[in-house]
Amino acid sequence: MTDKTGDRFVICMKWGTKYGPEYVNRLYGMVKRHLTGPFRFVCFTDDVKGVRSEVECFPLPELQLQASHFDGGWRKLNSYQADLYGLKGQALFLDLDVVIVDDITPFFEFPGEFPIIKDWKRPWRVTGNSSVYRFTLGAHVDMLDHFVAHQAEVRRKHRNEQEYLSHYLHDQGKLVYWPKEWCASFKYQCLPRWPFSFWQEATIPPGCRIVIFHGEVNPPDAIAGRRNKALSGMKPTPWVAQHWTE
Repeated sequence: MTDKTGDRFVICMKWGTKYGPEYVNRLYGMVKRHLTGPFRFVCFTDDVKGVRSEVECFPLPELQLQASHFDGGWRKLNSYQADLYGLKGQALFLDLDVVIVDDITPFFEFPGEFPIIKDWKRPWRVTGNSSVYRFTLGAHVDMLDHFVAHQAEVRRKHRNEQEYLSHYLHDQGKLVYWPKEWCASFKYQCLPRWPFSFWQEATIPPGCRIVIFHGEVNPPDAIAGRRNKALSGMKPTPWVAQHWTE
């Protein structure tokens, strides 16, 4: 059962120099166009420069862990703190490089304690893709505490943060998966198969609400028709340019 109390948050994280403020600003713009009703948009970041004023920026939540344990997606685990800057309610986490193409209101209405994306290529796996997931703020501090207490063991056992959280919550009976149509992989579901990708444009699959970019292509690459992989053609994708705007 989804907890309806508190505010609705859309949250993201930005650190380092890989993604500029335009990613945050465009993500906010897409959410505003595609989410019905009031919401608060929060970005946890180490640099607020250039981020639009409607976005609530907070410092990246930190813990006293080894620096190597904060690389990549492992930083997301800090969003499960018991008191995250006093924020209370339901939070929809979105990676910065997703492209929203349809109404995302159902992501707040879908039942389940922790919905996440089902793996597209290996659907038999428990591990979900953490580009889009929803949780109650402050509800999973035990998962963070377990990581803090057993971080070396967790890192040996699990390849990344999404594998760890998926198995931890699955073992508790709390993990569920979004309807498979809602979150489409640009790489696996939008791009035509090789060699058709050389002359056919990528398309939005029926029922898709959010397009996930992972691997060698990000939204600017899709717009330009630039695939950073040898012998893999891709035509420019106008619909990404249409949706990926402030």
